[in-house]
Amino acid sequence: MTSDFLKYQAQTTPHPLGVEISHANGSYIYDSNNKAYLDFVAGVSATPLGHNHPKIINAIKEQADKYLHVMVYGEYIQKPAVELTKLLAKNLPYPLEKTYLTNSGTEAIEGALKLAKRATGRSEIIAAHNAYHGNTMGSMSVMGYEERKQAFRPLLPDVRFIHFNIEEDLQQITTKTACVILETIQGGAGFIEPINNYLENVRKQCDKVGALLILDEIQPGVGRTGKLFGFENYNCIPDILVMGKGLGGGMPIGAFTASSKLMDLLTENPKLGHITTFGGHPLIAASALATLQEITESNLMQETLEKEQLFRKLLVHPLISEIRGKGLMLAFLTASADITNELILKCQDRGLILFWLLFEPKAVRITPPLTISNDEITKGCNIIIDVLNEIKH
Repeated sequence: MTSDFLKYQAQTTPHPLGVEISHANGSYIYDSNNKAYLDFVAGVSATPLGHNHPKIINAIKEQADKYLHVMVYGEYIQKPAVELTKLLAKNLPYPLEKTYLTNSGTEAIEGALKLAKRATGRSEIIAAHNAYHGNTMGSMSVMGYEERKQAFRPLLPDVRFIHFNIEEDLQQITTKTACVILETIQGGAGFIEPINNYLENVRKQCDKVGALLILDEIQPGVGRTGKLFGFENYNCIPDILVMGKGLGGGMPIGAFTASSKLMDLLTENPKLGHITTFGGHPLIAASALATLQEITESNLMQETLEKEQLFRKLLVHPLISEIRGKGLMLAFLTASADITNELILKCQDRGLILFWLLFEPKAVRITPPLTISNDEITKGCNIIIDVLNEIKH
């Protein structure tokens, strides 16, 4: 299977991890030899209820017996999509009330950027250095990491970059600016939280000059920070909210939410301002609805903050310099990229899944399912400490 995987399936790196998957359940993934791997990554924050959650599986099975794709997005009334968007509106602050469902987070970013240009009639987009918002051409244009995008230029024009958490840079947001797009917590840069009321100040400057604020919640969203969406921790409501990853409960999804006044601009002048064939797919919407119901109706968000403290208590070692992030969106930094690489690979051998971040080579991702137990956290952290004790530095 490995040779076929490398020969026929397009790869993203020269050295994929290459675990051959048999099945997954709860906080564990099993390979073809039935070796169990404790999952501290959750598909890069995409499976908040763990693997094979019964409520998600049942929702998918029930919907599969009724119908799959029947019509391009937005034409037919399909109950799973309607119920999902209604539940989102119920749990979001005013005026975030109307949601456009897409196939992925990067497509939702594209739609959000288009909506901002349509609403303001302006072309300038301001993003952050070391930002990551996806890998399609528009999303890549607002990626603040030249090394990853220089081979694909030219990209979107009129994109400028500011430094996250640097208030002086906010003066670059002017009456020429269509929108500012930021991750609520910078992911690829190393799980960097906003400080000193930064997002509030961005909000004020956008209001002052008539620019829209887009917040990318593709990683922090859906309960991972102890709130349903990360922006709720920082007293800042965006004009356009973008989500993905965990919302699907393990199925591919993206979405962007705005006021009805804003979102309705995509319906005319021109008509079909943003279109998608499979966005809002009933099977995926059913999975997302079950996920969102479980997270909003259970104690998982409160428990997320308690589990964060357990991680911080257990992950103490001379080779760990700091732990960043909030809730179960955590990353710890080791003393060097070499140590991080060795740790991740050796932990995989010991049956613990860790992963890297995009732009911070010393960081180790800790984004397990929200359903992970305290015993599983303790087990995984003990493996990390044991491996760090063995690493020569």
